[in-house]
Amino acid sequence: MSATAESSAPKGLRMFPMAFWSANVMEIFERMAWYGFYAVSSLYLTGAVVDGGLGFSSVDRGVIQGVVTFFLYLFPAVFGALADRYGYKTMFMASTMVMGPAYLLLQFPTSFWGFFGVYFFLAIGHAMFKPVVISTVALTTNEKTGSMGFGIFYMMVNVGGFLGPIIAGVVRGWSWTYVFWASAGWVVMLAITCLVTYKDPRSKEEKANKKDLAQVFTGMVEVVGNGRFFLMVVGVLTVLVMGSKWWDFKLIGPISLAWILVNLLYDVILKSTGNVNQDDFFTQTLKVGEGRYMVFLLLMAGFWTSFNQIFLTLPEYLRDYVDTTDLIRSLTPIAGSITGMFESMGVDTSNWNQGVLENGQVKPEHLINLNAFGIILGQVGISYLIRNVKPLNTIINGVVVTVISFLVFMLGQSGWIMVAAILIFSIGEMMASPKSKEYAGRIAPPGKVGMYMGYFYWCTALGHLFGGLLSGVMYHHYGPAEQGGTDNPEVMWVIFAILAASTAISLVIYDRWVQANPLKK
Repeated sequence: MSATAESSAPKGLRMFPMAFWSANVMEIFERMAWYGFYAVSSLYLTGAVVDGGLGFSSVDRGVIQGVVTFFLYLFPAVFGALADRYGYKTMFMASTMVMGPAYLLLQFPTSFWGFFGVYFFLAIGHAMFKPVVISTVALTTNEKTGSMGFGIFYMMVNVGGFLGPIIAGVVRGWSWTYVFWASAGWVVMLAITCLVTYKDPRSKEEKANKKDLAQVFTGMVEVVGNGRFFLMVVGVLTVLVMGSKWWDFKLIGPISLAWILVNLLYDVILKSTGNVNQDDFFTQTLKVGEGRYMVFLLLMAGFWTSFNQIFLTLPEYLRDYVDTTDLIRSLTPIAGSITGMFESMGVDTSNWNQGVLENGQVKPEHLINLNAFGIILGQVGISYLIRNVKPLNTIINGVVVTVISFLVFMLGQSGWIMVAAILIFSIGEMMASPKSKEYAGRIAPPGKVGMYMGYFYWCTALGHLFGGLLSGVMYHHYGPAEQGGTDNPEVMWVIFAILAASTAISLVIYDRWVQANPLKK
């Protein structure tokens, strides 16, 4: 490019086309809708019926949250292919036609399966949205603007994740119904933004390059292995889900092991009879696909399992155990100044405390929201400080910080200790989450970078599944005695800390193995 052309190129925020900004605004509304309910979902599912909740057990809550969000992060590969075929704007609008009604319907079911079905329907809508918004950001940035573009996008994710729970926390002071209407309202704003401002950024050539759905499903299987290995993995995950609610938890290990041994025995029979045909499902032997990548995804799933406890377990813990009187006492002068200012303008603030307090305590969602607030304020600074640190080292350090945050939860059950633990946790997330994608791209073999990045969200999906199921079982066992627990939540935080620590140690071992066994080019 000539000096003249380079100097005349758009600079600053003008580097990005309208489609980029449209996608970012839609991302804010989508995150406001999702986190507006997700941040309070544990409270709604396990809350007393007389208070507007569903009265489910922690185990039921964990199964719903774990299984549904698992599929939410599994489906984008499929809907991404459909978006390539039918158009980005069409997929955006289709997602709003699912999300909007789903949020309104979510307030009506009172049974486990009724709520599970509507929540699953909602997850499909969000899964339709995810691949299109990320693809839009990718297509509207280049090598020079990509870092800044995705940085802006990540910031918008947290802006939406911060604003949604604040509004949901305020309106649920009057009625849970308003939480669902608020989320549906953000979806309407998303749809209007799409209709008015969004234009598909793909070129004619890119629009003509349509991926077949059969190729998508084949690719999903091949990442794991062949058809039989994929079925074996699905079987183990199914046993895990069943053992969390419908079977005795102690049966998970023996049944999973038996299922694996049956598959291995079948392999022995096929080989001994010479009846092996890898092109036929019934006569093919087990074959692992991208083995080293699957190991990495499993290890990162351990991180996400720990990370998700801030949204899954912490709300119940804050509601049942934490006394935020110290926090309220410290912030009362500031709150008094704010309400006094509005009262001087003739505004009635007598009911404002309903939006912040519940039963004389700060609402759990407002404390948890410090996570998004901390990321909004600190992500740029943290990213700058670790800019020259190797991705894996940053991931490991981030996981270690997460371990520290879990241990801080054990120092006491006061409001300020919770604030400290959540903000420390946020530092760990800011270090580990962004760098995990970068590391995945670096360990990818030549020609498979796209595939590695395309299926990266599988670790998030597994983290939600494992995190949800583990959260339900742990809190049911170690939670309040009146709910059937042992009333010993400190042990629960130790277990979560050990899980995170084992992830960090495993990542060190994994990296050394990868370095000692480089892929052949």
